[in-house]
Amino acid sequence: MHDWLTGNPEIRAIRVAAADLNGVARGKRMPVRFADKVTQDGTRFPMSVLNLDIWGEDIEDSPLVMETGDRDGVLRPTERGFVPMPWLNTPTGLLPIWMFHDDGRPFAGDPRHALSAVQKRFADKGLTPVVAVELEFFLIDDAGTRLRVPASPRSGKRRVAGEILSMRTLDAFDDFFTELYDACAAMDIPADTAISESGLGQFEINLMHQADALKAADDAWLFKMLVKGLARKHGFAASFMAKPYPDYAGNGLHMHFSVLDAEGRNIFDDGGAAGTDALRHAIQGCLSAMPGSMLIFAPHANSYARLVPGAHAPTGIAWAYENRTAAIRVPSGPPAARRIEHRLAGGDVNPYLSIAAVLGAALNGIEDATDPPAPITGNAYAQDLPQVPATWDAAMAAFEASPEIARIFDAALIANMLMTKRQEARYMAELSPDEQTEIYLDSV
Repeated sequence: MHDWLTGNPEIRAIRVAAADLNGVARGKRMPVRFADKVTQDGTRFPMSVLNLDIWGEDIEDSPLVMETGDRDGVLRPTERGFVPMPWLNTPTGLLPIWMFHDDGRPFAGDPRHALSAVQKRFADKGLTPVVAVELEFFLIDDAGTRLRVPASPRSGKRRVAGEILSMRTLDAFDDFFTELYDACAAMDIPADTAISESGLGQFEINLMHQADALKAADDAWLFKMLVKGLARKHGFAASFMAKPYPDYAGNGLHMHFSVLDAEGRNIFDDGGAAGTDALRHAIQGCLSAMPGSMLIFAPHANSYARLVPGAHAPTGIAWAYENRTAAIRVPSGPPAARRIEHRLAGGDVNPYLSIAAVLGAALNGIEDATDPPAPITGNAYAQDLPQVPATWDAAMAAFEASPEIARIFDAALIANMLMTKRQEARYMAELSPDEQTEIYLDSV
């Protein structure tokens, strides 16, 4: 870590930051001369900071606040080390951190530790999940009283329709995307293909697969931070909120994964198109956990506006081969690359919790060795399928009661998540949709 700073003498400030339950970065700024202290000793802040609501307020009656004296945790650098923050004018290094107790135990309320625990479950069985994510986001002019597509820096015009896979739309924001890809390279974020999507000013960028789920989640978390920061540098907003425009498709965060055995073989590959029993068992695990996982995949009031039939966001609990209307899709392609695409999560998720929920559910299924129902064919929205929870309240109830969730997440994190979301729901109920959008636009 010190080598990175030595190799980047222009750095004048550093940030240290961890992800809270909403995926919001919480941390500190400090002069670069104190870098050695934080890399060697870590830093401290209250455990309650990783369990704030979306406004950044304490959770009322949380045991992490008054009951325990709002005690500190110690935050230590993750394996990532320093990365640049190219969206800031001041040359700055960001040091991702995660929280521990003073005796070295992981803090159970830290979402990165939740994913680490799931990854360890795989490792204990000699298995390694390989993960990639696809992130959708909107570029938005939010300077006025209503949200609009930013004017093209090239033409000065605003396109008033979604243009799927439009080269013209990509070209209109070429300077932004060029700087974004340069920044991803500098931050070691494996950004691959960019496309324009069906919403107004909506784009999707794929991040390459990683045989390290924590690295994949780090990439997604840092990518969201980067895109939002860089957009502001260019004079507009970028948002991963689930549904900024009522009349257009929302943002998803689709996750692809396979699983390798100790010899590096894909346990989903049977040499053909169908896949192995392990593939089907993992699918059943994901299907079984969907109702309980909904609070992870749709964590905000706005999230449920995305989940409407026919809008490319799944509502039925089903799987299929090469079918994007299903919640679980098994893509076609070479058998060695046989994998599962989980399509339920919105772009507004915490990547650590979302990836943990998917992988934990898949491992539940592999352990239980239970077969799923037959794959569907045709339009999933037109079929009589069991449905995911359709409201925030229903998702909270399912999360609390779910035996699948209890196998994936620590009881303390489950309790913290429920307290957080119930507090947010009380206060969001007092706000108009426009006021909710103003809160979610930058924060998620």
